[in-house]
Amino acid sequence: MTPKVFIADSISQRGIDELTRDGALEAKVQTGLSETQLAEAIPDFAALIIRSQTKVTAKILNAAKKLRVVGRAGVGVDNVDVDTATRRGVVVLNAPGANTISTAEHVFSLLLSLARNIARADATLKGGTWDRKNLEGVELYNKTLGIIGMGRIGSELSRRAIAFGMRVLAFGP
Repeated sequence: MTPKVFIADSISQRGIDELTRDGALEAKVQTGLSETQLAEAIPDFAALIIRSQTKVTAKILNAAKKLRVVGRAGVGVDNVDVDTATRRGVVVLNAPGANTISTAEHVFSLLLSLARNIARADATLKGGTWDRKNLEGVELYNKTLGIIGMGRIGSELSRRAIAFGMRVLAFGP
């Protein structure tokens, strides 16, 4: 019998395709369920995949008679009752690097947008004016960026800043 995976939060279709490739796993996607609805739906599933929206409580874990693993697509497992999962022999794992590059790129794009007055330029242009002189902005080259926390995201952000010729001051435990 093919193991069944319940996907309770939105994940990439590519991920679902990979799980179900060659009939290795049977996946059911049903998002936005309440605690009670998920507890009613989960009993026949061997795996549960979540992101940050779903809270995996003792009620859900106790209803999941065949559950062997809870996978969190993202950082942390604070939305999973790890103590109950451990007592029931359910492995809880996460993907801590899943959004690292996307987050660092997003932060850097916001930094560029602020430095170059992108939002203000967009608003004035849509308002029918173009005041180039007041929208000049600043270059990032030779500027200093302070980063608090040099974990995965802070490290990736610092790499991008250095590539732009910035000085990086960092603090991390």
